[in-house]
Amino acid sequence: MELGLNQEQNRVRVALDRAQRAKVVHNLQGQKLGRKGQITRAKIIAAAQELIAESDDPNISLSAVARVVGIGMTSLYNYFADLSELVLALLELAMEDADEAYIHHLSERWSDETLAEDCRKFVTNFAEFWARNANLLHVRNYLADQRNQQMIHHRVLAAKQVGLLLTMQMDTEPDGRDSMTQGMATALYIAIERVSSVLNNGDLPADVDGSFRPKSTFLLEAQSHLLEMGLRSMREQNRG
Repeated sequence: MELGLNQEQNRVRVALDRAQRAKVVHNLQGQKLGRKGQITRAKIIAAAQELIAESDDPNISLSAVARVVGIGMTSLYNYFADLSELVLALLELAMEDADEAYIHHLSERWSDETLAEDCRKFVTNFAEFWARNANLLHVRNYLADQRNQQMIHHRVLAAKQVGLLLTMQMDTEPDGRDSMTQGMATALYIAIERVSSVLNNGDLPADVDGSFRPKSTFLLEAQSHLLEMGLRSMREQNRG
């Protein structure tokens, strides 16, 4: 498989920019990365992105990435010790998208008057983020289900970030995992992520009878309504 030239150049450029911001200046052997090394690393990231984007199979392999880039496994291991490290590099790029897509909006306190609109906007933006990054997130979740500790850690941190912001939308500070507020935030996040995951499951149309197959518009509207009800309920309780 060959990457389209313009697409590959764009992915390489993004990966190079990200590496420069993160000050990735050495490979795993401690050798300083020159321009050529930075480009090789960026090409590995671009190839992995392309492979994941084009396949619904979450079981990606480093050897497949190496073949696309046209390098040997020894060379690839100079930049990424294993598949987990490579996937984490891709997830870092995706989470930059998350900040713009929905984290910034969730960080701003939603007024009671605009709560329904804000809930709808958040759920829609979250679902659109999932749609853009569905295969990568399915890879993360697949590896987490295989008890990959790095993927579990990433998944938990992503959930925790949203959960903490949801508790703030309930007009309270996080006060422990056993609190009703924290429980509500966790339940809401699980539902929102699950809806987005289901909507981006390519096997669903074949697996589910048409009469029960979810319609994206209805699912997102229903989830927005549930989020609004959950937030209003907790705001009333915390104010009382």
